[in-house]
Amino acid sequence: MTTSSQVSLLGRRAVLALGLTVLLSACGFHLRGSNGSFMLPFATMYIGLPDTSPLAIGLKRYIRAIGSTEVVSTKDGADAVLEVLNDPERNRTKTILSLNKNGRVQEYQLGYSINFRVVDKAGNQLLAPTTISLVRPITFDESQVLAKETEEAALYRDMRNDLVQQIMRRLAAIKPVLPAMSVAPVTPVAPAAPQQ
Repeated sequence: MTTSSQVSLLGRRAVLALGLTVLLSACGFHLRGSNGSFMLPFATMYIGLPDTSPLAIGLKRYIRAIGSTEVVSTKDGADAVLEVLNDPERNRTKTILSLNKNGRVQEYQLGYSINFRVVDKAGNQLLAPTTISLVRPITFDESQVLAKETEEAALYRDMRNDLVQQIMRRLAAIKPVLPAMSVAPVTPVAPAAPQQ
């Protein structure tokens, strides 16, 4: 291949890549985690979970990393308040999913869920009560109890991270309630007299 044909091929590839980028951005596509995907529509936010809650820590860390929204320590004056209607740390579940031929547990199903809503400082509901529920299966082996406990903790951590991502997506999709604008009545103007 000659040098001029190599340059031509590179030029075509560059134009194609540029064209694809323009098309993807025009349809609203953003890479996960890019600034365009989780920009929150409010300047300040309060998270209604205890400060020591692992989910609260994850949410606050994510919101602070975005940089456009400040997490505040009180509800007063916050543009948005995430009200948690049930604490996910208290609603973690572990149910038997299957038994082996000897009637012993072979597999569990782990569950993790949250129910929350978002209101603004005036009490307007920005996001109706929303439930996000996640489940993960985990096999069980009596001869590896410690390893299985470690795996279970890792699965709950994975579900917590997934919850943070899903909550952030819902927060980013909120359309704030705009205050009603008062419009002054229009006074009709009499037509000008024809000039002579």
